[in-house]
Amino acid sequence: MAIRADFHLHSAFSGDCDTPMEDMIKKGIELGLDTMCFTEHHDIDYPDSEEGPGDIFLLQTDPYLYELASLKAKYADQIKLLFGVELGLQPHLMREIAVYAKSFEFDFVIGSSHICHGKDPYYPAFYEGRSDREAYQEYFDSILENVKKFSNFDVYGHLDYAVRYGKTKDAEYSYANHADTIDAILELLIEKGKGIELNTGGLRKGMKDFHPCTDILKRYRELGGEIITIGSDSHGCAGIATDFDRAAEALKACGFKYYTVFEKRSPEFIRL
Repeated sequence: MAIRADFHLHSAFSGDCDTPMEDMIKKGIELGLDTMCFTEHHDIDYPDSEEGPGDIFLLQTDPYLYELASLKAKYADQIKLLFGVELGLQPHLMREIAVYAKSFEFDFVIGSSHICHGKDPYYPAFYEGRSDREAYQEYFDSILENVKKFSNFDVYGHLDYAVRYGKTKDAEYSYANHADTIDAILELLIEKGKGIELNTGGLRKGMKDFHPCTDILKRYRELGGEIITIGSDSHGCAGIATDFDRAAEALKACGFKYYTVFEKRSPEFIRL
C-alpha cells in the first residue's frame, strides 16, 4: 500500500459512530498503516433532526484527548496516532469556531461543510423541489462563503459531499457544471495556503469517484495546489484505508508526486 497514513477517521467520540478508538487502532496496525489521525466531528449549531438532537455533534474534546493520549503511549512502538478534528463550518459561527480551534493543540484540522444554510445535505429535504444540479450549486456557493470567512483549518474536507446524497448522486454530476464556483474555491484555498483532501468514503456509498471527483483533483493541481491529504472517512474498522491504492494511482494521474501528512499543524510531503 503506497499510502500508509489515514487522515480522516471517526471513533465513538463522534456523534455518528460507536466504534471504540482502540479497536480502530488495532485494525490500522493490522492493515500496515504508519499513521492514523482521528478527526472527530465538532459541529456547532447542528440542527435537531428525526435522528436526534443536534448537540450529539458537539465534541467532548477533553475526554477524547485523554483517551487518545493514553492509546498513543500504549501503541507508540507500532503506529503514530495524531490529534485531529473535523470542524463543521458555517458563516455565522466563524468567531466561535476560531476560538475553539485555538483552544487545543491539534495536529490537524479539517474544515468541512455538513450544514448548508441550515440544512444537512444528508437529508432528502435539501434536494426537494429542485434539481440536484441546483442543490449542488448552493452547496458549492456555501463552501466559497466559508473559505472567504475562515482560515483556521489545514484542508477542506470532502468538497463535493452533497453529491453523495442527491437524488441521482453523481450520475449527472460533473466539475464542469460548477466550474466557476469550484475554481474560485480552489484558488482561494491555494492563496491561503490551505489544502484539500482526497476522501475515499464516497466509493463506499455507491459513488463512482472520490470526494472530490477526479476532475476537481486534477484542476486543483493545475492551479498549483500541492497540499492533499488522504482520508477514508471511516466510522468503524471496516472502512479504514479503503481504496488507498486506487487513490494513489489517481493522484499520480492528476499530476501529484506527493501526498501530505500533518503534525502540530505543519505539513510534510510524502512521495507517492
